[in-house]
Amino acid sequence: MEYRTFRDGIRLSRLGMGVMRLPVLEQNNARIDEEKAMKLIECCMDAGVNYYDTAYIYHGGRSEEFLGRALAKYPRDTYYVADKYNFQAEADYRKQFGEQLDRLQMDRIDFYLLHGIQDHFVDEMLANGCIAYFDAKKKEGRIRYLGFSFHGSAQTLHRLLKLYPWDFVQIQLNYYDWYCGDAKELYEILREADIPVMVMEPVHGGLLAAPVKEAAEALRALDADVSLASWAMRWVKSLDQVQVVLSGMSAREQIEDNIHTFSGEAALTKEEQEAIERAARAQFDSISVACTGCRYCCPNCPQELDIPFLLEQYNKAKMGGAWRIRALKDMPQEKQPASCIGCGACTEHCPQEFAVFEYMRELQEMLEKL
Repeated sequence: MEYRTFRDGIRLSRLGMGVMRLPVLEQNNARIDEEKAMKLIECCMDAGVNYYDTAYIYHGGRSEEFLGRALAKYPRDTYYVADKYNFQAEADYRKQFGEQLDRLQMDRIDFYLLHGIQDHFVDEMLANGCIAYFDAKKKEGRIRYLGFSFHGSAQTLHRLLKLYPWDFVQIQLNYYDWYCGDAKELYEILREADIPVMVMEPVHGGLLAAPVKEAAEALRALDADVSLASWAMRWVKSLDQVQVVLSGMSAREQIEDNIHTFSGEAALTKEEQEAIERAARAQFDSISVACTGCRYCCPNCPQELDIPFLLEQYNKAKMGGAWRIRALKDMPQEKQPASCIGCGACTEHCPQEFAVFEYMRELQEMLEKL
């Protein structure tokens, strides 16, 4: 396992475990399959992973409770826990922080973040006094390092960096968003400020583990024996400012593949970098909605729609023809895109602010024409 010194002598594993996509008992259910999930944590600990990232809202609040139980068997100085204050879920930061310590059954949180900051609520969040409160908790030793995760604009990032001496920042960073989005701009801002970068969505919610044919061919031409996901991981960890790369691993095979990828510091060659850029461009040309499947939208949908699934079907229809989504007609009427009422709750909670209602309306129109 590769490690990198953070500060104060702390060495963090370059690979971190994101406790957001654990095995569940039923599809689209937040209930964690604890037997399987415990084995995943054990596998990570055995492999030397020492950074575990959870949040107040993951698995409907069950992620923190599970992680606390899973790590309780290990000495407290052998791992580091990252947790997050979610303003949209519970604005009362005192209440939320207390609940998190109770759920984790811990007396401190090592890496604490303001969760998923977006432009549309940043003013309201900053005005409520949460930064001063968490800074006080840091001085008390309840928080060791304070940072934030970010889904906003470059302008807002610049603004946040002036407000507080942040210990670290977490951003969505992968080769697709670098070449086809704003990830490079955000990364460069943090690099210039010399702030350690924690990476979320290095494989873009699985998109880069199973890219479109043209993208896959560009990477397999380099080495047909390694996974497509490993190219995404290698690309991210090659960036100097990156401290930890989080992976929401839900199967042992994913852990083993990632452990292999993080077992050496093999630099990418110029040929490999060029192939990865070609793969990103090919993916961009072939996809309509780059949903990462984080499911932040789902608990807030009054119609209880499986929005990531429906967006996946939308992409299939746009890429390969509406005939590919004919099976949607057999779903219960209340689960079909026509049930979307356009309330906007999903867009408000979407880190990428997708206009879901417009996609649902177009998806329904395609269904009606079949």
